[in-house]
Amino acid sequence: MSKRIAVIGAGGWGTAVAGVLADKGHEVELVAHDPEHLREMIERRENVTFLPGYRIPEPIRLGLDGSAALRGADIVVSAVPTKYLRTTWSVLAAATPKRAPVVSLTKGIETKTFLRASEIIHEYLPRNPVAVLSGPSHAEEVAQGMPTTVTIASRGRELGESLQRAFSTARFRVYTNKDLFGVEFSGAMKNVIALAAGIVDGLGFGDNTKSALLTRGLAEIVALGTALGAKRKTFYGMAGVGDLITTAFSPHGRNRAVGERIGRGETLEAILATSKKVAEGVGTTRAVHDLARTMKIEMPITTEVFRVLFKDKDPRLALTQLMTRKGKDE
Repeated sequence: MSKRIAVIGAGGWGTAVAGVLADKGHEVELVAHDPEHLREMIERRENVTFLPGYRIPEPIRLGLDGSAALRGADIVVSAVPTKYLRTTWSVLAAATPKRAPVVSLTKGIETKTFLRASEIIHEYLPRNPVAVLSGPSHAEEVAQGMPTTVTIASRGRELGESLQRAFSTARFRVYTNKDLFGVEFSGAMKNVIALAAGIVDGLGFGDNTKSALLTRGLAEIVALGTALGAKRKTFYGMAGVGDLITTAFSPHGRNRAVGERIGRGETLEAILATSKKVAEGVGTTRAVHDLARTMKIEMPITTEVFRVLFKDKDPRLALTQLMTRKGKDE
């Protein structure tokens, strides 16, 4: 059955998911926060800033008023970067229909609080069930109709299966998972390792180096995630290793791209100043580094990424020190 769906956040991923839902036959409104960005999208039917080359389907309504878009919505999609979640939902909470499911697309962890996106949303919408959509899903490829497989995680089977039906198409396959924490943590944590993978690319190293990095990086994700209560098998599914591989190798991966520029000698400050796209891994690195220290879990790759990003450590030295750590069993 057709649903009325409000997509809050008109970045590349929010735009691509809005397109998937419109193709499914749902009534979709995509909400931007910047008037100039909205004007451009309306005039060109294209998200030039975040998803160039993709024509936004005509049935999708484009708007600036989130409260109006939310009224009567059957499903709410939150495509808002972590650092803007609180300001967004503190304003929109009152207009959100009670008990309408909220599907979060955000892959990040809040610095200082260590809260995931679904937890932040739940603070403002305590009566609304919150689910998470994650997996190997670059917006650019989804917008082109390339076959993509993702996971929707929720604590209730009925909710998960309902959302699975609402989002699934012939080109967008959706699995369900009850390990909401594990799915969401995987999506956030893989961005840290993607930054490291980009640094490897920027330094000019090859497949041997990157494969080792991803293998040991996955071990770090599993170690911290399971210590926090996630199910181990989640990390070997779409939202875990699947998303990690895609992000670490694809030219579309914004976190990998930031890492590559750092590996080539640019500063983080200069990179962030010249990009409108949010690299969630930057803030997540700080949060995960601090969380691992609090829990006394050794995460050497994450530690070195933190030092490169925030302590001006030379990336080549960081890699050398990782390679020359004391020998150990795998």
